[in-house]
Amino acid sequence: MEVKIGIQSAPRELVIETESESGEVEAALKAAVTENGVLVLTTAKGGRVLVPADKLAYLEISSTEQRRVGFTSR
Repeated sequence: MEVKIGIQSAPRELVIETESESGEVEAALKAAVTENGVLVLTTAKGGRVLVPADKLAYLEISSTEQRRVGFTSR
């Protein structure tokens, strides 16, 4: 799944590929905002991304879609 993180005062968003389910990402966001102050996500390659919760502008969660090849309408 793909997670896009908007960070305040940053001109570009941070895009992360993760194996986590959307519920896990939402739980991590809620915990960051209410409890520990740091959003921690694990990337698909096993790395970790940490973002201070007070700097988050938005978080967009979307499933990754296989890219189609060719010009068919199916």
